[in-house]
Amino acid sequence: MYTKEFDVRWSDLDANRHMANSAYQNFMSHTRMAFLIDNNFGQREMAHYETGPVIFNENIFYFKEIHQGRPITVSCEVTGMSEDGSLFSFRHNFYDYKGRNVARGLMTGAWMNLRERKITSLHPELHEKIKHFPMSDDFKVLNKLDTRVHGEFPQDR
Repeated sequence: MYTKEFDVRWSDLDANRHMANSAYQNFMSHTRMAFLIDNNFGQREMAHYETGPVIFNENIFYFKEIHQGRPITVSCEVTGMSEDGSLFSFRHNFYDYKGRNVARGLMTGAWMNLRERKITSLHPELHEKIKHFPMSDDFKVLNKLDTRVHGEFPQDR
């Protein structure tokens, strides 16, 4: 499992002096990008193929407060991907300095063609890379319906 260690900064805290919701999202995003870069799927490769990630949803489950003063570790696991590589899902676990699981983040997204501004299958070279990423034990093949399992749909006025 991929992990990254962080110090909780003053700017990561909220008015209650524990880690703010936005900081969890920032740490998840930073860990995910570090995971992609370490697997040769970074900004350079995305720019070359005019591809970028689009996040459909992020859910964070809080188990225990995180405070400043001790490092935290954030994990990153690929939990799902569509056959063509266009859809993906990741799980992030947050651990305190004693290794206790204090929060979990789940996210689902897709790859977008930045020129056409549409969800796209990955270029074969990128798809080949992502197929060889380490996958979670509960990895599943995603389809379009998996992006709406939360039951939320647009409702125009």
